[in-house]
Amino acid sequence: MAGKRVLITGASSGLGAALARRLAAQDAVVGLIARRRDRLGEVLADCRRTSPASAMWVADLGDTAAVGELALQAWDGLGGIDVLINNAAIPKRRRVTELEPDEVEDVMRVNFFAPMRMTLAVLPRMLAHGSGLIVNVSSVGGRLGIIHETAYCASKFALCGWSEAMAVDLHGSGVAVKLIEPGPVDTEIWDQPGSEDPLYQGPKVAAEEVADGIIDALGSDRFEHYVPDMKAVVDAKNADLDAFIAGVAGMAPR
Repeated sequence: MAGKRVLITGASSGLGAALARRLAAQDAVVGLIARRRDRLGEVLADCRRTSPASAMWVADLGDTAAVGELALQAWDGLGGIDVLINNAAIPKRRRVTELEPDEVEDVMRVNFFAPMRMTLAVLPRMLAHGSGLIVNVSSVGGRLGIIHETAYCASKFALCGWSEAMAVDLHGSGVAVKLIEPGPVDTEIWDQPGSEDPLYQGPKVAAEEVADGIIDALGSDRFEHYVPDMKAVVDAKNADLDAFIAGVAGMAPR
């Protein structure tokens, strides 16, 4: 990754921050986007120890009308983008009967519409250069339904479908697409205002470990990457969807 210009959204904490630090340590030039200026500044300071040309942009990706222009500002600021990592995401843990439409749309704006707009803004420039890599960080929740996560899963299913069809459209163009599906990662997404406490109480993987898996995926020929590898769970779901729905529904408190 030495010398590559990598733009990462959601870079102020968790997986995005871990990716930024790991990539900067490999001499990539990283561009960081997130809402929280103080936290983002701390990550940038760490990155600049090994990658002094790294930069940051403070922005709310929920303001989707401004996302395309933000992507082009980052392109110009970095002198181009070799790798776009759409990582930013928000949760909304709530039973579907208690969701408001505006809440679902808020999740869709950050988790799907923002990466869509970021991609469409930089894609013409990548195609003009004949190279580029778009990395969409979805979730295992983009391949199977998680209890009380209808809004989140809808956004991640959308990102999976978008990524897969985009990979078909761009096949042979020089611009590649990678779809990343993390499992339970130990980040702040589990403890967010406005969301129920998660029913899942199992083990979580450190953000740094998942970041390493994503960096490994960048050099792979494969499109889809489960980090950690939970593909067997998704395959089991697809083998008997009715049994999966009944089993997951049984997790709900009575």
